[in-house]
Amino acid sequence: MIKVLIVDDSPLLRAVLKAVLEQAGDIEVVGAAKDPYEARDMIKALQPDVLTLDIEMPKMNGLSFLKNLMRLRPMPVVMLSTLTQKGSPETLEALEAGAVDFIAKPMSNVAEQLEAYADVLYQKIRTASRARVRAFKPDKQQNTAQAMPSDTRFQSLSVLAIGASTGGTEALREVLTKLPPNSPPVVITQHIPPVFSSSFAQRMDRCCTVNVKEAEEGDELGAGKVFIAPGDKHLLVVQKGSKLVCQLSDSDKVNRHKPAVDVLFDSLLPVATYVHAALLTGMGSDGAQGLLRLKEAGANTFAQDEASCVVWGMPRAAVELNAANKVVSLDAMAKALLHSASR
Repeated sequence: MIKVLIVDDSPLLRAVLKAVLEQAGDIEVVGAAKDPYEARDMIKALQPDVLTLDIEMPKMNGLSFLKNLMRLRPMPVVMLSTLTQKGSPETLEALEAGAVDFIAKPMSNVAEQLEAYADVLYQKIRTASRARVRAFKPDKQQNTAQAMPSDTRFQSLSVLAIGASTGGTEALREVLTKLPPNSPPVVITQHIPPVFSSSFAQRMDRCCTVNVKEAEEGDELGAGKVFIAPGDKHLLVVQKGSKLVCQLSDSDKVNRHKPAVDVLFDSLLPVATYVHAALLTGMGSDGAQGLLRLKEAGANTFAQDEASCVVWGMPRAAVELNAANKVVSLDAMAKALLHSASR
């Protein structure tokens, strides 16, 4: 049984969330706290496996509590808040501080809406219970040293393609902040809700020397440009004359995801010999088959290693298929991709 502690100031939501979670069969709600101070005592007494945590609460907001918790007693946390529906910077900050995942709290009809996405909630709790969490270090210096010198020469048609899911926002930060301004173009599919993909792209653009944006129809790939799939569209790369451009698709989910990594990887098959692709942390297996097809078509392929993943799901699926030419730690991934693309 996965022991869950709910932390939320709403009595109604605490009651409904408890009822919904306990329908899962393998999840036990061991307590429900109305604020972080009560939660602190309950964590000590009940030893939960996973915390669900609201952001807006009295006495101490959830983000401050999370940072203290992840500094002193790291544990899996799923953020649950109305703020997530707005692509709130606070929730992206929570992921930076070590939260495993997030899910939007219903704005109205709480019981009905929670029931509607119960399966998603169960999946996130189960994944969080197996996640590899690390202590939050507020004073740590982000290692943004470029993985390759800015005067490195890259193959003119090279494309870096990356797929990620749970834990991916911070894994992508680790990779993107190390890219030099003349990096080959990068296309990314991260499993993330629509509003969040835009907020995430903007956040990455502020901390990287490359230019990061949410992909739009017709965006042209070029050196120093990074394109992140919108949260409700598949991202493909298509050839138009001598140029590669972004194409967005509103077609059905693939592998239960939209955007899907397999869709992005498969779109690159016609230019596979110029592709350098990686699967980073995430639950499930999206991208593994696409990575294998890219490898078989001549691409250089990489998978993040288990030790550096929050969730070794997607990379594991790729490794089991022998889809990766190399298995690489997260801190070495940027260098591996760039070296593969260099002349």
